[in-house]
Amino acid sequence: MSEGIEVIIKTAKAVREARDYSGTAPKITSNKVRKTSPIRLKSLLSDWGTGAIIPVAVLTVWQLAGSAGLISPGFLPAPLSILSAFAALTASGELTHHLGVSIGRAGTGFVIGGILGLLFGVLTGLFRKVEYLLDPSVQVLRLVPHLAIAPLIILWFGFGEVSKVVIILSGSFFPLYINTFKGIRSVDNKLFEVARVLGFSPLQKLRRLILPAALPGMLLGLRLSMAVAWIGLVVAELIGSQSGVGFLINEAKQNSNTEVIFVGIIIFAVVGKLIDSLFRIIERKLLHWRDSYQG
Repeated sequence: MSEGIEVIIKTAKAVREARDYSGTAPKITSNKVRKTSPIRLKSLLSDWGTGAIIPVAVLTVWQLAGSAGLISPGFLPAPLSILSAFAALTASGELTHHLGVSIGRAGTGFVIGGILGLLFGVLTGLFRKVEYLLDPSVQVLRLVPHLAIAPLIILWFGFGEVSKVVIILSGSFFPLYINTFKGIRSVDNKLFEVARVLGFSPLQKLRRLILPAALPGMLLGLRLSMAVAWIGLVVAELIGSQSGVGFLINEAKQNSNTEVIFVGIIIFAVVGKLIDSLFRIIERKLLHWRDSYQG
């Protein structure tokens, strides 16, 4: 047992003895003061400027080549043409409508699939008998691609909203399941000695020991599940849909409207990045207490 764990156990024994003696737990003060440095605006703008160098250079060359006629507009429209198509779709309200439908579908499938993945991950992580029962079947289903099961789901549920949500939740289930299971099984066994010394009940052990220790893996699974749900949305809407950004792209393909196709692709990329950034902020807020976390 390491020296650090021994110190924790000795402290836990002292706390328990003090609680048994006085009936209340003494307050433990720490000499270590966590110092958080605020994000400086200048540094942040510098990072953004560095990251924007390559995209700005690519867009500039792309626009110049398109304006000079070196690239066919039907093959690769210029950025200003794509921007014009984006402005027209926004002004008509068409883009807002389709984007709202897509976000609603992705959110519904992600919530249902995420809850199921979290539940199954916790059960298989805590109980080996449940793992032996469920995990082999889950792993087999995990390896089936979206495109392979999408026709079957549409055959079962039709072309309505249910089939699209099922396709999305079937993808968002697995990352959260795997990372929750792995996070729980990665909890250091020595921490359970501390829980035993402190006299934790099974519920306290789960709430105050297992879940906090497994939180990094669970949050990673949450980000991956949202990404897969967004990808599953594209599959669902491209196969059969009457609304959504995927439908907008499919309709533009049939009309040979390359500008609108690029608008849809950019919307998928930008919204996906914004959602991922939101989850990173949540991850930073929840894991700021970990010394090993690099936000």
